[in-house]
Formats: sequence, C-alpha cells, structure tokens
Amino acid sequence: MGSATRGALAGTRAELAALGRAELPVAGDLLAATRVIAQTPHLRTALTDNEAEPAQKRALLERVFGGRVAPEAVALLASAASQRWSSAADFLDGLEELGLRVAADAAGDAEVDAELYAFQRTVASDAELELALGSKLGSTDAKVKLVDRLLGPVASPATVLVVRHLVQSPRGRRIGGMLREAASVVADQRGFDVATVTSAVPLGADQIARLEQTLGARAGRRIRFDSIVDPSVLGGVRVQVGDDVIDGSVASRLNDLRQKLAG
Repeated sequence: MGSATRGALAGTRAELAALGRAELPVAGDLLAATRVIAQTPHLRTALTDNEAEPAQKRALLERVFGGRVAPEAVALLASAASQRWSSAADFLDGLEELGLRVAADAAGDAEVDAELYAFQRTVASDAELELALGSKLGSTDAKVKLVDRLLGPVASPATVLVVRHLVQSPRGRRIGGMLREAASVVADQRGFDVATVTSAVPLGADQIARLEQTLGARAGRRIRFDSIVDPSVLGGVRVQVGDDVIDGSVASRLNDLRQKLAG
C-alpha cells in the first residue's frame, strides 16, 4: 500500500466518522456503486484523475448515481474520489472498505465479523462450496442465490449483504481471502484487533480465554480470534496480530534448532 493510499484511507475514515451511523441500505449503495465503478473503466479513470477538481468528480458522481443511491452514499463516494490514491485498484479497495465499515456500524449488536470468519472456515473446509462461490466460470446470479440460501436463515442482514457483494465483485481475489479481509475490516470498525491463531488442533475455550486476556492487555483493544487448524505446526500455537507474530509452534522451534545445528 502506497503512502497516498494510506492518507486517502485516513481521509475517508474521517469522513465516515463525521457522517455518524448510517443505515444498512447506505452500505448496500456504496458496495453497489463500487461494483459499477469497477466495471466501468472510463468512470474509474475519471474518478482517480489527480488533476481533476473534487467538484468535477462530485458532479460526475451526482450524474451517474444521483437518485439511484442515498445522498449519504454519494457524499462518501465524493469524499473518496477527492483523495489521492496510489492506484485505481486501491481506490476500489477503499470504496469497498467504506461500504464494509458502514455495514459494521449499521449492524448494531450483530457480530458480523464473527459470522464472516465462521463462513470463511465453512468455505475453507468444503472444496465443493469454495469452487461454487469462487470459480470464474460460475454464474454470478447462482453465487448470490447460494449465499442467500446458506446465510439468509442464519446470519445477520449485514453479513449477507457483505458476502453477496464479495461473490459479485471478486476482482481476481480468492473467496477465502476476501472473507477474511472483510471480517478484519469489520472487526476494526467495531473496535477489535484481529488475532490469527494457528494451531495443530482446535483450541479449547479456556485456552482462547487466556489468549484473549493476554493479547487484549498488550494491544489495549478487544481481540477477535481467527482460528486456523494446521497440522504442520505439530504443536503449540502461532499468533499474528497485524504485523506482530508470536510463534510458539513446535515446527518453528524445530526449524530454529536445525538452523543452530547447521550454523
């Protein structure tokens, strides 16, 4: 991520904070607009032209989306377009992130991040489902209907909205990675840090509770766990929070021992 994009993301988040809590349809409008912009090269080029004035971009957005999406969505789109982005791809990612953060706010007490992580684990454990949702050859309509059938009866409307968007706009990304990244953004908006915990076998509730207490005290924020079972770690756990890694796995210790013996 370039420095321009980091600054742009900070600017869009500030605009979102100033807007206050929006309703879920605003998130849907933002994500739908992101898909339109992703599929319309000339529109994307105009909105990421660093020589164009913000007023010009807002006028363009009003012409394209005015009357079709909520005024709050247009305002957030215009704010994002007024920023300087390192690339057009970063601009699309930034718009998508805005939609996810609005969905997180609009969801209220629903644990959208936990639902997204749970669905990601379900997809990862079922090769047929992963193919159905992630194949380039599959029908987008069929993917959306599958999401509705699987998540509609059990997940919050915000979670269904997010997953429907992801299967409609993969942009070259794998479904598992999209779900994990979306969950991370939602968790951040809800005030959580995400700890990815990799272990050879599923951790027990008491182990998770101890990790949560330890990591939460260190981070100064609540912790949401993304648990991965990987037999190759042999034993122990590997924990990653952002760029920080705590690797207490047996595989890591054996590798360190081999290096010491070889050196």
